Amino acid sequence: MKKLFVATMMLLTSLSLAPAQVTAEITMNQETFLLGESVPAAVRVTNRSGQKLKMGEDADWLTFTIEKLGGNVVAKLSDPPVQREFTLESGQTGIRRVDFSPYFSLDRNGRYRIIANVRVKAWDSTITTAPKEFDIVNGAKIWSQEFGLPLSTGVTNSAPVVRRYSLEQANYLRTQLRLYLRITDVDDERVIKVVHVGPMVSISKPTPQIDRGNNLHVLYQHTAHGYLYVVIRPDGEILARQTHEIAESRPKLVGDENGNFRVVGGLRLPSDNDLPELKLSETDATQQTP
Repeated sequence: MKKLFVATMMLLTSLSLAPAQVTAEITMNQETFLLGESVPAAVRVTNRSGQKLKMGEDADWLTFTIEKLGGNVVAKLSDPPVQREFTLESGQTGIRRVDFSPYFSLDRNGRYRIIANVRVKAWDSTITTAPKEFDIVNGAKIWSQEFGLPLSTGVTNSAPVVRRYSLEQANYLRTQLRLYLRITDVDDERVIKVVHVGPMVSISKPTPQIDRGNNLHVLYQHTAHGYLYVVIRPDGEILARQTHEIAESRPKLVGDENGNFRVVGGLRLPSDNDLPELKLSETDATQQTP
């Protein structure tokens, strides 16, 4: 009888210690986001139990709660898609990435707190992460323009769908000035997409132009001597990204009679962020004079 009692106590102690041997944390690459911007995060689950664990089998193995500090729990619009089975050997760390923006009503500026719950099915246990906080801020609008969406192939005599491009700047922690593009409906009420265009300097005056396909072209100064040129489609997809610098002249955006735009002047530089990738042999050809 004494042996049975000891064995039972050892089993209960093992089960109570097991969750402590699996840890979870929420990580974010940034902690400040523009209103309407994607809010990506990663949940890191580390197994130090000495056992192989199966995770992610069920849709509710990973759940989240978001609350607004000084307010209420944020409404969940739908469950983030986290179900995908994987195995964690002892000593391994698994990562599941989530964008919270489409699944929670993060439609007001302020400070928020996320908590994740990770269910370990084999032990019938749940691990709760430490809270992770982030801010949602408003940007300062510096330019706005309505435009119509191009008609789909085969569609004629249809009333145009009108949207709005807005360039906004946000000053993160008063040290990081960033340029964003917000794409909304014409009344600026429904957000289609928020695109982080890139860093910028305070003296920058972006040059926006809309081409014949209603793609937005933006040239602006992002360093003391450098310029970024970005082309963005009406759905928010970035078509092109180039880096230029001041040489004998400053880069500038010019258009032709067909409604097309290009950068002339300055010197184009190859960059890891180029879209499409620039070949080194092309750099000489990009040195154009106005």
